[in-house]
Amino acid sequence: MNLAAFSRRTLLTSAALAATVAGACLPVHAQEWPTKSVRLITPYPVGGGPDGIARLLADKLSKKWGKPVVVDNRPGGNGFIAIDAFKRGASDGHDLLQLDSVHLTAYPYMFKKLPYDVSKDFEPIAPLFQSFLFFVVPTNSKYTKVSELIADAKARPGKINYGSWSIGNPVHLGVEELQELAGIKVQHVIYKETTQLYTSVGTGELDFSIGSAGTAGAMYRAGKLRFLAVAGPKRMEAYPDVPTVAESGGPANGYEVSGWNTIAGPKGLSPAIQDKIRKDIAEALSGPDVKEKFLTFGYVPLNLDRPQFAKFIQNEASRYSAVIKRAKIELE
Repeated sequence: MNLAAFSRRTLLTSAALAATVAGACLPVHAQEWPTKSVRLITPYPVGGGPDGIARLLADKLSKKWGKPVVVDNRPGGNGFIAIDAFKRGASDGHDLLQLDSVHLTAYPYMFKKLPYDVSKDFEPIAPLFQSFLFFVVPTNSKYTKVSELIADAKARPGKINYGSWSIGNPVHLGVEELQELAGIKVQHVIYKETTQLYTSVGTGELDFSIGSAGTAGAMYRAGKLRFLAVAGPKRMEAYPDVPTVAESGGPANGYEVSGWNTIAGPKGLSPAIQDKIRKDIAEALSGPDVKEKFLTFGYVPLNLDRPQFAKFIQNEASRYSAVIKRAKIELE
């Protein structure tokens, strides 16, 4: 081999090696992602509605991506345990987080110190569902309409009680908003868990509460409590005989009480990977089995593109921050 040929071969080999090294240093493209198992961290306990949707979604995404998608339940601590696990996890999208609406729209205005920063730690990628909540009363309650509940609360300030499971959840904030809009005052009783809460509604220990079809539906179907109205823009498909709050004589200016879920990734995650996750989740949620689950739990799909979802979160945060400020809710 002459010197010229040797030099050409050496040059080509070096160029190929450089290209290989450079390619290894490039970020993973969306087509190649995921390259390993994906962990879906959730703040919800096993067995609830949000957990059920997470597991159904994980199964579908596992098949779609050809990699295991494992649900990691980290309940407790206002969701902060799950959020901490997410923050300590992978930053390339192989760790995803199921977030509740309050984590993005209420807690930032309520807690003096949060163990996370919405603007720095999360990238809300794909909305999952929204759940409009029902006003629930004992089966033998004297209230047949929300207007009657409001009238009684006006006549007996602070004498009517309701329950929820914490400070700052959608039920608590929803009733705080109702008090502002209707000019009433009711007493808040906090329970440790939802089963005890809605049992207390059924026995008459509580005058009313607000709950989802997932949390209060079992007792409703058992005839132990009654749905007075749904705090949504229209009647629910699974409960067509239950009127809206506006139809039941309550506030008619768009008053709603709901919770919703999203899948979030780490801040700065590649837009291409975000788009892939969003597209594949939307496809998974469109299946008839998911729609049936949604109907069972009283969930409605949140079919929003990226700009629409960002605007939706902004509007929700603005509404909740106003309620929190008026009610002077502040937690350490």
